[in-house]
Amino acid sequence: MQRQSGGTVARRKVFYLPGFDPFPPRRYRELYRREGAAQARISGYSLTMSANESGGTGYGWRVATTIDGQSTEAQVTVLVWADLVQASMQRGILGTYLLMLRTAWVFVASGALPRLIRLRPGPMLAAAWPVVMLVGQLLVALALGAGLSWGVAALVPGVAGQAFGAVLGLVAVATTLQVFRRWDARLYVYYLLYDFAHAAAERGAYPRDLEGRLEDFAAQVRAALESDCDEVLIVGHSSGAALAVSVVALVLAGGLPPGAPPLALLTLGQAIPMQSFLPRAGRLRRDLRALASDTRLTWVDISALGDGVSFNLCDPVAVSGVAPPGQIWPLVLSAAFRDSLLPETWKQLRLRFFRVHFQYLAAFDRPRDYDYFQITAGPVSLADRYGGRRPSPSRKTTALSPHRGLE
Repeated sequence: MQRQSGGTVARRKVFYLPGFDPFPPRRYRELYRREGAAQARISGYSLTMSANESGGTGYGWRVATTIDGQSTEAQVTVLVWADLVQASMQRGILGTYLLMLRTAWVFVASGALPRLIRLRPGPMLAAAWPVVMLVGQLLVALALGAGLSWGVAALVPGVAGQAFGAVLGLVAVATTLQVFRRWDARLYVYYLLYDFAHAAAERGAYPRDLEGRLEDFAAQVRAALESDCDEVLIVGHSSGAALAVSVVALVLAGGLPPGAPPLALLTLGQAIPMQSFLPRAGRLRRDLRALASDTRLTWVDISALGDGVSFNLCDPVAVSGVAPPGQIWPLVLSAAFRDSLLPETWKQLRLRFFRVHFQYLAAFDRPRDYDYFQITAGPVSLADRYGGRRPSPSRKTTALSPHRGLE
């Protein structure tokens, strides 16, 4: 029998699943350190971090808090798949343009694109960004190449001039495209394309190497459920939310050990429909359906209307068309960025779309009931923190996925 939630959480194990991110996990440690300290100052509690190299496919740290006189220790482990992300991004410029065409075809031909636009246009505008920019970059490169070619041909008459101009024109095209690619740390063109292409690579199915990694992640969670702690919490952010769903489904399918601590799933800024609306996403849809009525866990999904990169306030189970009778999860809530941040802070952030997308992992000027650091390292379990809450009245539950098969 699973241990019931309730009472103070003195020890917690947290597993964080990042989104499509090629950067090493220490980025999340430093983000937690910086933003956790800021939130502790704002909210008036104590938070300290210490090193904890967890080894294997994980990377972690320890957190100690004292909140309202109650002390809690948390072990946070990042479930690393950045190496798989990096491998999927190793393409040349020509390969990237071919990938763009293939990805666009998958979303259009499958019928997912119009349904996703109808669900939330914001993420699809983000998906359009790399297409528009790559086409624009190609047109600029071709214009520069053609201008140089014609200029040389005019200055050097005859076949030799035309040939020399053509060669210089091709060099100019290639060089211009390389320059644009070097600017991608600011433009996010290639990064966004690879993110959407990753979901479309197997038309919604998980690639084989990622399937193996999910099994490894589930094994780590199972080990935590056999330890002496008061809560095991899995956090999935952005495209990592779908992976977190599948990891928890694997754990539950294998059964929980006797006396296991409460199991909780927190999805933040999720992009699940981007994958679950595709034809071969039967595994993900099956996992969504399984979790939606399972009383052995607590699943809270938090997003915000100000986060235009996520499918904010969309019930990922319901909109995917796989809601079972008596659905109880997820509890869909809003982080209410505009209300939880000072007006001047929100004014600085609102047009920095990727920074807003990471606000779930950051400090708030005037937090309400969402505080990432109290959830992951505080004395109250996820079930108790949101017990009795009603879902956001703005949530979307209309089934829009064109594909609803579970195989």
